[in-house]
Amino acid sequence: METESLVETLEAAGLSPYQAEAYVALLELGTASATDVADASGVPAPRIYDVLRTLEELDYIETYEAESLRARAHSPSVVLDDLRNRAERLESAAEEVEQRWEQPELEAGGASIVTRFRTVIERAEAFITDANHQILLSTTTGNLRRLAPSLRDAVDRGVSVRVSVHTDEDEAPPDLDLFEGTCIEARHRPLAAPFVALADRRQASFAHHPDSYDRYGVLVNDRTHTYVFYWYFLTTLWEPWETVYDATGEGLPIEYFDVRHLVRDLRAIGWEDAPITLRVEGYDTKTGEESTVVGTVVDVRVPFASESDTGYELAGQVTVDLDVDGEHVSVGGWGAIVEDIEGTRLTIVDAPPLD
Repeated sequence: METESLVETLEAAGLSPYQAEAYVALLELGTASATDVADASGVPAPRIYDVLRTLEELDYIETYEAESLRARAHSPSVVLDDLRNRAERLESAAEEVEQRWEQPELEAGGASIVTRFRTVIERAEAFITDANHQILLSTTTGNLRRLAPSLRDAVDRGVSVRVSVHTDEDEAPPDLDLFEGTCIEARHRPLAAPFVALADRRQASFAHHPDSYDRYGVLVNDRTHTYVFYWYFLTTLWEPWETVYDATGEGLPIEYFDVRHLVRDLRAIGWEDAPITLRVEGYDTKTGEESTVVGTVVDVRVPFASESDTGYELAGQVTVDLDVDGEHVSVGGWGAIVEDIEGTRLTIVDAPPLD
């Protein structure tokens, strides 16, 4: 580093211009009289004594009398420690500025646009950590590995976690060991896709694929906006792709995160021919409070009459009616209004074998 640059750096670290110039000059001179330091540094002679005393107070130099005031630089360890401490504080300040700018506090009903993917995945990690019921995730294998500890903790808490892993066309399929303990079901999309993390139907973290022209992220803490990301996840990142990992195994219970998936299997089983017991976890649509009921399926109402191979339709109202200890309870999906319960986790706990 040239002398001029060193002086400027010391000024940025907190020294005055005269202090920085005098200290650099003294480093080159070793030991010198105040007059020689003034001549070498360009500090005005009337000011050099105050400058040297200030540097001595900072432990940068020491002065002594030998016919005239003389000065010598201290061992640089003190200066180096001071500069490194200043550098650490500056680095911390830079990180704090970045965090406060990139990660505005998300209030209820809020949404933010961010420019760094790191912010998106850090918020996703926080959403996963705080989730109580459900996590839906679209990610690469690399980012899944990063989020795996938080996902395992969520699974251990009883959170329903489903993951859609996307890979490039020339990339190998994900190793199934990657899903062990991190989710209850995983699907593989052999096509690049955005990063999407949804938690408890109210928080969303979204970022375009890194190769996309549009490079920004969206953070949401709002049920209505998260609902849009949910439908994108369901129709584009989940439903069309093959299941590659299923921790539930064969037999009962069978868990669903969407009422339409449940209806598909109810029609395949033939719910009218044998009693099917369903446990529903969700929210009371009148009070908004969490609700869990267990009852027998007595009706399935769908807006389509066709008995297609999939029995799966995206549009329209889908309702499952239950008999809960003699009381009628209707169950709808995300955004249910007219039903009694908005189901977030629907589990068949007793039914005839599914062919």
